[in-house]
Amino acid sequence: MARDMRVQRGSGYRGTLWSRIRRGVGRLTGTSPARAAMMIFAVTIAVFCSLLMMPWATASGRSSVFHEALFVATSAVTVTGLTPVNTADHWSFAGQLVILVGIQVGGLGIITIAALLAISVTRNLGLRTRLVAQEGGISTGSMGETGQVIRTVVICSAVVEAALALVLIPRFIQLNDDILSGLWHGTFYAISAFNNAGFVVHSGGLGGFGDDPVVIWTIMVGVFLGSLGFPVLFMLWRNRWHVRNWSLHTKLTLQVTLLLMVIGTVLYAVMEWNNLSTIGEMSLWEKVQNSLFASVNMRSGGFSVVESNVQNAETMLISDALMFAGGGSASTAGGIKVTTIAVIWLAFLAEARGDAESTAHGRTIPTSAVRVAVSVVAMGATLVLVSTVWLMYITGLDMGRPLYESISAFATVGLTSGLTEDLPPEGQYVLAALMFAGRVGIITFAASLTVRQRSRVRYRYPEGRPMIG
Repeated sequence: MARDMRVQRGSGYRGTLWSRIRRGVGRLTGTSPARAAMMIFAVTIAVFCSLLMMPWATASGRSSVFHEALFVATSAVTVTGLTPVNTADHWSFAGQLVILVGIQVGGLGIITIAALLAISVTRNLGLRTRLVAQEGGISTGSMGETGQVIRTVVICSAVVEAALALVLIPRFIQLNDDILSGLWHGTFYAISAFNNAGFVVHSGGLGGFGDDPVVIWTIMVGVFLGSLGFPVLFMLWRNRWHVRNWSLHTKLTLQVTLLLMVIGTVLYAVMEWNNLSTIGEMSLWEKVQNSLFASVNMRSGGFSVVESNVQNAETMLISDALMFAGGGSASTAGGIKVTTIAVIWLAFLAEARGDAESTAHGRTIPTSAVRVAVSVVAMGATLVLVSTVWLMYITGLDMGRPLYESISAFATVGLTSGLTEDLPPEGQYVLAALMFAGRVGIITFAASLTVRQRSRVRYRYPEGRPMIG
């Protein structure tokens, strides 16, 4: 009887502890969906970090050091692609598989998976889950469409990745003369491309495929589609090519994306045309093809045919700008997002014309959207600035390489000047934190640190106009 009482007492204690944990998580989620989203990402990174620290995850059979495992886990879940070690040589097949799963989980979004679990259990997406999903970027602006968009996320990801794999697998089987390695490489690059991850499983990267149009164009198309954003893919899927039915977000995303892609291609080609270390010795078609490939991947893909550190300084500066711009909102791309650039540019045009409001495609852009866009740019620039100064202090280098690496990490691009693999552990922690902030989203990241929102006051201060400019 005494033993039964001890068992019951122990069960009661465990039940009480579990209830406390559930109540704590519930309060956290209810008061701040943004903070809950951030915590889910953090816990997921911790899980993948622990997996990568296992001896079976490395090719040598020895456990990886903590800072390397944490960095790679963060890079995989945030779909960045920066890594201090060579993915093909350092990790075993099991370790590479862990990285691939991390990329897929990060690309789909932890919030999407959590919401899908809620749907499968309750057959209904509750208000709290919808709020968390929206904080994770799965939204079209309407609360009622969140569940439909989540299904679109999964369907689009599966269809696009399968289509990319169907093209890449036969090509890699032909190149490798091995069915198993062809299956693995084709699947890995299909998932890595659509999720804008930039991880490669060839020791020399994609340098050996610069003259292979099948590999280059397939990866490029995958990166481009992934960078548009799920709300845009959702709108295109629902309305096809009926442009009049597209939302303002879809129109602005496509316009700015195509504009930046063309500008990046032209500038890269002009600046690297005669650089023998990059595209100088290529044929005319290969120069155009690789310039387009570089432009698409600068904005988040992270794949490269040539190493960034052999490019001209002017090209690296253009890369900094394109990486900071990033891709579409709620996409696998990072950066400040192309719609942020569009909103700020439209506000600038309205101010130059003397208009009271900024408009686009017959729609008025609210002042609140302009304020958010300015805040996003300011916060992103601040994070990059702090990280760059910190890396300069740690390494003793001039601004060029630390700035390039910081923007690449914040924008979750994955292009590198070679600095990441040379950084000490404290430098890798800086970039890991920057990747985390860039993937979670700086608005969500800022909101998650706020304990409570300030209530709207019932009074208004007199106007004061400081001098500007």
